[in-house]
Amino acid sequence: MTFLADLRQVLRSRDFRRLFGTRLLAQASDGIFQVALASYVFFSPERQPSASAVAVAFATLLLPYSLVGPFAGVLLDRWRRRQVLVWANVIRAVMVLGVGALVLAGTEGPLFYASALAVLSVNRFFLAGLSAALPHVVAGSELIMANSVSTTSGTVAAVIGGSIGYLARSLFGDGSGGTAGILCLSALTYLLSALVATRMARDRLGPDLDRTDTGAGQPAGGTRAALLAVASGMVQGARHVRERAAAGRALAAIAAHRFFYGVSTIMMILLYRNYFNDPADTEAGLAGLAIIVAASGLGYLIAAVITPAGARRLTKPGWIAASFFVATVVQLTLAGTFREPLVVLAAFFLGIVAQGAKICVDTIVQSTVDDAFRGRVFSFYDVLYNVSFVAAAAFAATLLPTEGKSHLVIVIVAAGYLVAAIAYGAAELRAAAQPPRRPRGRDGSPAAPATTP
Repeated sequence: MTFLADLRQVLRSRDFRRLFGTRLLAQASDGIFQVALASYVFFSPERQPSASAVAVAFATLLLPYSLVGPFAGVLLDRWRRRQVLVWANVIRAVMVLGVGALVLAGTEGPLFYASALAVLSVNRFFLAGLSAALPHVVAGSELIMANSVSTTSGTVAAVIGGSIGYLARSLFGDGSGGTAGILCLSALTYLLSALVATRMARDRLGPDLDRTDTGAGQPAGGTRAALLAVASGMVQGARHVRERAAAGRALAAIAAHRFFYGVSTIMMILLYRNYFNDPADTEAGLAGLAIIVAASGLGYLIAAVITPAGARRLTKPGWIAASFFVATVVQLTLAGTFREPLVVLAAFFLGIVAQGAKICVDTIVQSTVDDAFRGRVFSFYDVLYNVSFVAAAAFAATLLPTEGKSHLVIVIVAAGYLVAAIAYGAAELRAAAQPPRRPRGRDGSPAAPATTP
C-alpha cells in the first residue's frame, strides 16, 4: 500500500483529519521557530560556535525539560487532551512573541535561553499529547499506518515550515528585526493550529478514565495531589512498561538511535558553519544546512512510504534493527567521506532510518500500553529523546573539533549503530522464544493480554 493510499484511508475519519491538521500547522510553526532560533544562536555573523558552544546551547534548551516531563505525563493522563492541544498552541504563540521582543531588545544569555526553553518545553508536551491522542481517532489495526502518515507528514511540515522561515529571513533580513518578523509568523501559525483543534469535541481524545480512578491512584479532582505524587506515578508507569517489555525494548532502541543521530546533527552544524563554508559567510552556511534539512525531510517522506510494508515483512522490531544496520553502512561509506554531495546523500538515508525507526517505536508503545498510562509513557519517551540528545551533544563537544570533521567520531557512531542493531535484534529474538507473560492489573490480578507489536 502506498503512502497516498494510507493517507486516504486514515483521512476517512473526520477527527483524524482535524488532529492531522492540528499537527501539520503546529509542526510547520516549529520549523519556522527553529529557523529563527538557529539564525540568532548559530548563524549570526558575530558568532562562530565551537562544538562545546553548540553542546551548551542544546543542553540549556533541552535538558531542563527532563525535569518537567514527568509532570506533563501526569497532566496528559488527567486533562482533556483536546484542551491540551488548544491551550498549548495558544500559550506557545504568546511565548514566541515574547522571544521576539527579547530579540528586538538584543537580549542574550540566561533570559533568552529560558524563554526559548519554555517554548520548546510546551512543544514536547504538545507532541506527547498528539501521540497519546492518536489511538482515539483510528482503529487499532490502522495505528502503524496512522503513525507513518502522522509523524512523517508532521516532520515534512516542519521542514516546509523551516523553508518558509528561511525565505522569510531572506525577505525580512538577517538582523534582529528579521528574526523578530519570523517569530511573529511562527506565533500566527500556532494560533491557526489551536483554531483547528477546537473543531474536535472536548472529550474526543481521552484520556479514558473511571471518574473515581485516574490511573494514578488519585481521585479525579485531585490534580494537585497527583502532581505532588508524581514520583509515585512515574513508578507506576515504569512498572507498566516493565510488564509490557516490548515497549521497554523499543524505548531503549530509540534512545540509542537518538544519541548517535544527535552526534551526527552536531557534526553537521559545525561542518556547514565552519568547514564547508567560510565561517564569516553565515548565509552560505545556513543555506547549506537548509539543503541537509531538506534531504532529511525527503528521507522522512520515503520512510513513510516503505515502513508499513517493510514492518509487515520484517516485523516492526526487525525493521528497526535493519534500519540501524543501514545507518552503520551510511556513516562509513557516505558521511565519513566529508564530501558535501555525499554528506547530503547520507542525510537523506539517515532521515529514512530516523523516521522509519520512530514510526515503529511509536506504534509498539501505543499498542502495548494502556490508555490511562499513555501520557506518562510518551512524556517519558520525550524525556529519553532530550536526555539522549544532550548526552550526544556533550559527547560531541569532547571529541569534535571546531570545524566538525572527525573520522574517529564517524567510526564510533557507525559502531554504535551496529551494536544497537545486534543488541535489539537479539533481545527481540529471545523474547519471541519465550512464552508470553500476561500483564497484571493495578490490583495485582492478571489483566487482559495487551496487543503485541
